[in-house]
Amino acid sequence: MNQIISRRDFFDGIAVSALGSPAAARVTPGAPGHTETLQNAAHRPGGFTVRGDTSEALSVPHALRDGRFWIHAGTPEPTGERYDLVVAGGGRSGMSAAAEWLRRDPGAAVLVLDNHDETGGQARRDALRRRTRQERPDGVMCDAETFGTDTLVRLSSPGWADAVPIAERARRDLRMLHEDPPDWFPRLSAEEKQERLAALTYSEFLLRVCGVHPDVERFCRTMPCREWAYDTRAFGAIDAWGSGYPGFGGLGLDRDKPSRLNSPSVRQEWQANAGAGRVTAPPDDRARLRLSSPVVFARDGARAATVGYFDGHQVMTVEAGSVILACWSAVIPYLVPELPDDQRRALRSAVRVPLLHATVRVRDARAWRRLGVLRVRWTGAYWGFCEFEPPATVHLLATPCRSELGPGAGAAAGRRELVRTPYGRLEHTIRDQLARLLGPAGFDPAAGIEAITVDRWGHANAPEYCRPWHPFYPDGPFPSDLARRRFGRIAIAGSDSSPVGRADAAATAALRAVEELAR
Repeated sequence: MNQIISRRDFFDGIAVSALGSPAAARVTPGAPGHTETLQNAAHRPGGFTVRGDTSEALSVPHALRDGRFWIHAGTPEPTGERYDLVVAGGGRSGMSAAAEWLRRDPGAAVLVLDNHDETGGQARRDALRRRTRQERPDGVMCDAETFGTDTLVRLSSPGWADAVPIAERARRDLRMLHEDPPDWFPRLSAEEKQERLAALTYSEFLLRVCGVHPDVERFCRTMPCREWAYDTRAFGAIDAWGSGYPGFGGLGLDRDKPSRLNSPSVRQEWQANAGAGRVTAPPDDRARLRLSSPVVFARDGARAATVGYFDGHQVMTVEAGSVILACWSAVIPYLVPELPDDQRRALRSAVRVPLLHATVRVRDARAWRRLGVLRVRWTGAYWGFCEFEPPATVHLLATPCRSELGPGAGAAAGRRELVRTPYGRLEHTIRDQLARLLGPAGFDPAAGIEAITVDRWGHANAPEYCRPWHPFYPDGPFPSDLARRRFGRIAIAGSDSSPVGRADAAATAALRAVEELAR
């Protein structure tokens, strides 16, 4: 009852310290290589933990957005520290920027600030995507949310379409898409066919062009969620063709090269070199990391820039010869209000897509062996994909985006719903879906689950220019070109500035920002 409530608590309207958070603690500047952190993971009884974009990690950025921060923040206090480079954002792009700066100048003083309590948190999600990129699901759970009952369809079984719980006409349509689709545009040239596909989502292609039974579209709907964090109602038909989705085999399009209308990620996947871009190694212990310390402003100056960050108690400031903002582009206008209006608008247009990644430690693998599948796509349940990783780990992905609204508006709507989703519901849906999938193989979630960790990323995948949502793609001009423009001593990195939601793109953006500041 007598615990001190810090200023951070006011920003979210909750008493974080009353929950045992050390948010009110003062951070003492450490020596180079020292990681200073305030824990912001959310723990529940029974081995359930939420990390990533928790309410504690987001409280200050949201307060800045809503105009509440400076009401309670107090007067900034200088630390007296001076750095050659200060990086806002400890993700892959920020850490790559720090490493590249130190590679060029080994004696430089570098500070990395981040609002989370760890660096590179989304790397776990990227690792899952890399591992499963070439491994398509070997099972589809046609779930009760979509079809009224749970039916596991094993895709390795001959005649698997006959097991899908849909109408007979829908089964015929599904087989046609996979086995013998016609040329839907027989009078069009190859270029015209690609232009036609670029104007459609994959759901529109299935329903309007192919004329399939609605059950077929519902069966296919979650196919892109693992890679794109939204479903076929937002996924472009041109990228579905480029990704090898069913229904395009009769078009006669060249399978030896991608279309110029394919998104950057699909083009790179096609060329089988995803991740081939230079990804800089993390900086060594010469860089100072200050975690749970969100940047609240970056101000250019004649002799040095000034960077302010919130340490859990008050705003502290440091001086910097150069600054790299490797955070979400949408937050940068609040950090640098002096930016030109057109650049601020371009930065705000980068709307990231929400995503959750759950890691579940199970007692053993017996139920998975009995089930006979390792990777399962769900057609409509909350967690849309799950994969077993031996010896005893299950990974699940959830994509809250309201895809029917499109990637941008759908991401914003899904993020609002995610913020309101209780942690208890996340835990319940994980246990419920694993019971539904593995229960027939003898799995009891009460006894079989030992621990659950959920990485909640309200701002996960960087937005990527793609058709049909960005008619200026691929010819430009692109908002990202304006958004990432250097502002004095301040350069902008992050995958939003590419904008491509891949690890190599984040690192490439970091290298570009370092090069800009070196000129």
